[in-house]
Amino acid sequence: MELNRLSDNPGASKRRKRVGRGIGSGTGKTAGRGMKGQKSRSGVRIKGFEGGQMPLHRRMPKRGFNNIFRKDFVEVGLDRVAQAIEAGKLDAKQPIDADALKAAGVIRRVKDGVRLLGGAEPKAKLTFNVAGASRPAIATVEKAGGSVTVAKAAEPAEAGG
Repeated sequence: MELNRLSDNPGASKRRKRVGRGIGSGTGKTAGRGMKGQKSRSGVRIKGFEGGQMPLHRRMPKRGFNNIFRKDFVEVGLDRVAQAIEAGKLDAKQPIDADALKAAGVIRRVKDGVRLLGGAEPKAKLTFNVAGASRPAIATVEKAGGSVTVAKAAEPAEAGG
């Protein structure tokens, strides 16, 4: 096999159609764009425009809202923690917190804290210091003899009037 003899299968690639090359070609003059007007020009951007009528996406009712104060936790399952302990990346005797999980490569970034989720039952007594945990996760860790400490987030100060 030689590099200069490599070629694609016949019919695998299609030549692009050269439009606007005389009326005899069938795609001359307007090049398949119809007559004059905004859509025949280049750089047209009228997605969702309905000729002055209120567009559909604005006629629909609004629903819900985004809470800008919502905490964004990194979710970690117990099975993922168990894998890291078995691989020797986490020490089961030390307390497991966000920094330990990040150093072990279990999570990429801490964000607003770590939320512990259920999963595989741990084989050792584990101590967790996390920002949040699900009830099944807490029950599973305590059943294995470990403990979960959930740090309370600082409450916003009350506005005095």
